[in-house]
Amino acid sequence: MHRRRCVLSVATVLTVTAFALTACSSDTTAVSGRQRTVQSTSTDVSFHKCAGKCDGTLDGAKYEIKLPAKWNGTLLLYSHGYRFATPGPPDFSAVQTNAQVTSLDADGSGTDAVSKALLAQGYALAGSSYKSNGWAVADGVQAGEQLYKKFVGLVGKPQRTYVWGDSLGGLITEILAEKDSSFVDGAAPMCGAVAGPNLNFDVALDVAFAIKTLIDPQLQLTGYASAEQADAQWKQAAAKMIAAAKDTAHGGTAKALFIGSLVDAPHKTATYDGHDIQSQVAAVVESALTALAFGTAARYEIEQRVGGNASSNVDTDYAQRISAPESALIKLVGGDPAAYEKQLAAAPRISADAAARKRFEQLGDTTGKIQLPTLTMHTENDPLVLVSNESVLAQRARTRKSSGDLVQLYVAPPTTYSTSSGAPYGAGHCIFSVKQRVGLIDTLNNWVQKGVYPTPQGVSGAFGPGLDPAFTPTPWPAPQAK
Repeated sequence: MHRRRCVLSVATVLTVTAFALTACSSDTTAVSGRQRTVQSTSTDVSFHKCAGKCDGTLDGAKYEIKLPAKWNGTLLLYSHGYRFATPGPPDFSAVQTNAQVTSLDADGSGTDAVSKALLAQGYALAGSSYKSNGWAVADGVQAGEQLYKKFVGLVGKPQRTYVWGDSLGGLITEILAEKDSSFVDGAAPMCGAVAGPNLNFDVALDVAFAIKTLIDPQLQLTGYASAEQADAQWKQAAAKMIAAAKDTAHGGTAKALFIGSLVDAPHKTATYDGHDIQSQVAAVVESALTALAFGTAARYEIEQRVGGNASSNVDTDYAQRISAPESALIKLVGGDPAAYEKQLAAAPRISADAAARKRFEQLGDTTGKIQLPTLTMHTENDPLVLVSNESVLAQRARTRKSSGDLVQLYVAPPTTYSTSSGAPYGAGHCIFSVKQRVGLIDTLNNWVQKGVYPTPQGVSGAFGPGLDPAFTPTPWPAPQAK
């Protein structure tokens, strides 16, 4: 199985295998207790056209710049999500190398709906690939910094620069904002892995460990000899997980729900709306296998990058993970949560290579040092980057007493949707509508440029249906030790 397909094929496999069951022109504008310089509110800022030079390569990373007819002085600097690499030192060469200026800009042309809407409003757009693929956080941060300098040289110095990105690009976005406040004026991480590398991959290990213990004893958890072996391990475990989830009579359905409960896996995905128990089980399995794809194929790439296994569950107490409602649902389909907890407690644990774990963290993690307006957006039901990533970022910001500059928005899906059309927003990884993505940037701009602090209730009109002001994500499913 091709590495890029291992995540995307989860829903297809599950579908085929059905389950039985306010403007201001003064010199300064108050923004959350700080004074930030506002250079201008002009909607027609002069700039160089950079004809023939608006794309190219910077240190091995392709970039694209798209300019509006009239520039409002704001640059949107986009960071894309995780892309699978051809793993192995020294370069982790890219499978996919194109630049993107928005999440929907698949070919770098800037002709997608989000790009068109933002260009029409006068924003300049810029995005870059990274010189390596995989967990290329440091390369992504470098690419953003280099592209900003390139934009200044080609087009002119922006009056405001907002960084934004999806998934791994959301993590890169937050790191840029924490690190480079000299040129960044606002940040909008979307569906970001903002809890950082070790917490996210420890949870991926939790899923794989539970699948191995309860369903597929042959599953190898770490130390793959090749990318092909990692892919084969995912394919093998996926088939067994799907078969088990169909087997209610022998406890397989209950085990699938138990595995999902260990990491608070959503009971809705882009494919399944969770309207009944069968749909919920299908969503949990899709979520678990999505996590397992990154716990195998992506884990192999990371082990090559950092020189060993970076994840651990040595001190994990899985018995503390299952809530009373989760336990009741597992029992409803004939399961025994206490028995499954005992099996996990008795199974051999996985320890991390301390040096590899440290190197993994050093590739880039958030600190919670929120020093400029930061507006995050996450689907409430994310099977890959759990919405509780936002809880971690919020706690880190509170610890640093910097949470006043952090506003977190959540998008809920419609009550029902078909498996063929999928969720239009709110369920799945980074599934947002065009209006929600454009609304995020407009809301951030109102905050930075006009001082309009964005309460979730107050900005809902800019996002269309789906924004959920009442939602609070659960805490991270495991202790937050790095």
